[in-house]
Amino acid sequence: MHDDLRASAQATPLSFAKAINAALGRALAEMPETILYGEDLAKPGGVFGVTRNLQDQAGKVRVFDTPISETAMLGAAVGAAMTGLRPIVEIMWIDFSLVAMDQIVNQAANVRYVSAGRLGAPLTIRTQQGATPGSCAQHSQNLEALYAHIPGLRVGIPATAQDAYSMLLAAIRCDDPTLVIESRGLYHLDEQPVFLDGPIENAEGAHIVRDGSDVTIVTWGAMLAQALAAADELLVHGVRAEVINARWIAPFDWATLFESVHRTRCLLVVHEANVSGGFGAEIAARVGVEMFGHLVAPVARVGVDDCRMPAAPHLQQVLIPDATRIVAQARRLARIM
Repeated sequence: MHDDLRASAQATPLSFAKAINAALGRALAEMPETILYGEDLAKPGGVFGVTRNLQDQAGKVRVFDTPISETAMLGAAVGAAMTGLRPIVEIMWIDFSLVAMDQIVNQAANVRYVSAGRLGAPLTIRTQQGATPGSCAQHSQNLEALYAHIPGLRVGIPATAQDAYSMLLAAIRCDDPTLVIESRGLYHLDEQPVFLDGPIENAEGAHIVRDGSDVTIVTWGAMLAQALAAADELLVHGVRAEVINARWIAPFDWATLFESVHRTRCLLVVHEANVSGGFGAEIAARVGVEMFGHLVAPVARVGVDDCRMPAAPHLQQVLIPDATRIVAQARRLARIM
């Protein structure tokens, strides 16, 4: 929502999960071509309670449960989208989306191209990722880089309750197949102010959430809170960090990032995914090529070591980036500067 509209609007306190529920409710109410389905989504309200009461609001024809078959869910979504509907499909864990890679990568992403623009696949895939205590190796992967690699797909990763609301609506209205990857560790945290009922934004664009002049920190999803906490601590050490919430990995907002790095001349990328092959590698490469002569230090990355995610909370804590690790890396960059 534009700043002038927000100034006159009233924010509603919502958790991340309830903001998603509100976005889905609005889409079902305002867009009659939308349907919503997935495993245990309708009557039970979702494994995390995110979709509670939506079937009561929109009816059993438009909000319904499916068998356990990601291939069937997404194959049907591609066909429905090609014939004029806007399906919203929930895949419980992003790990399970790998079962339907053909439907996502070979079919949905290619509809507009192979039909010479005569058809589209305006479908939305809602899924979640990241490690939480007890999650095992098959329920904790961060796979955004896989999908950002595919032309024709849009990929968004909300970091705040407002993101969860606004980005999901943007995805549903978008004419491209879009993945909205939520961080389940954010679902039921404290409520945040969310502006509802404003104009639906486009499925693109980063936000600078903290101004700074010494180092740019770009991140997304659950890592935003850690980056902001690190920025607070860095200020104590005399380092003013600018923090960017990337929000959309594909298309990535290169203009906002380049403008920030032009000011700070230093970049730190933070993500919860494994370091090797993570989207941070693409950011580092692109900035390194485009701004090589302007940087005062090599682009640095903070992510998870290249290993499977353990279920034990104390082992997860060692692997997942936190404010302490971000501060340490940023201070190393500051010493180079």
